[in-house]
Amino acid sequence: MPPPALPASGTTSRFRLFRTVSALMLREMGSRYGRSPGGYIWALLEPLGMIAILSLAFALVARSPPIGTSFILFFGSGYTIFSLYQTLANTISRAMKFSRALLNYPIIHWIDPIIARFLLNTMTGILVMYVIMTGITLSLDDPILIDIRPIVEAIFLTTFLGFGVGMLNCFLISVSPAWENIWTILNRPLFLVSGVIFLYEDMPPLAQEVVWYNPLLHIIGLMRRGFYPTYEAPYVSVAYVAGFALITLFFGTVFMRRYHRVILAR
Repeated sequence: MPPPALPASGTTSRFRLFRTVSALMLREMGSRYGRSPGGYIWALLEPLGMIAILSLAFALVARSPPIGTSFILFFGSGYTIFSLYQTLANTISRAMKFSRALLNYPIIHWIDPIIARFLLNTMTGILVMYVIMTGITLSLDDPILIDIRPIVEAIFLTTFLGFGVGMLNCFLISVSPAWENIWTILNRPLFLVSGVIFLYEDMPPLAQEVVWYNPLLHIIGLMRRGFYPTYEAPYVSVAYVAGFALITLFFGTVFMRRYHRVILAR
């Protein structure tokens, strides 16, 4: 009697990927949220606290936000999407460093911890964003008209950009640990030039010409279109953001695939 046929290699590979990524996601959840009191509550309290501090600080020095009448809605619509990008880019960029010991096992491929971190932090970030923005909109005295399409587009572009930048930085940090410190320094003014606090239209013309090339500025402007129907944000270019994300993801993937063995052997 002939032996039973083995499953197709594609099916086996997909099952291995699902099982490995699921295990890595559980490991990430335990290490990031399971060791601190409160666990996942901090994922919600951290951005909520930042939004509250910004709203209080600007309410003391200004009569009204740049658009609308609610400071907390203005900062919430900008900071939640900014926080999602930063979390994705930072966690993915350190995926190889965090899971280096596990990558010595043949069953775990270099891409597995990257996918695990991307999926876990994307789901967590979107859930936190939904809870915070729903709470903000329900707490307002006047109901607002929400356009879901630009919000979904902004979330998609954010995850795409965070994945691309994180992948490229994952390679750069792996081959040059000094790049992690350099990247941290370069990112410090990012909060100020991404439109979280100020509108693009309120910036001086020279500053507009420079910060336009920041893809996060476009994403936050797109996000605010969904919460402010009268805000058109004509400077937003979805094609530019998608192209920027695609280029970083392409080079990051090519370099990681080509040099991951060299990186693990270091």
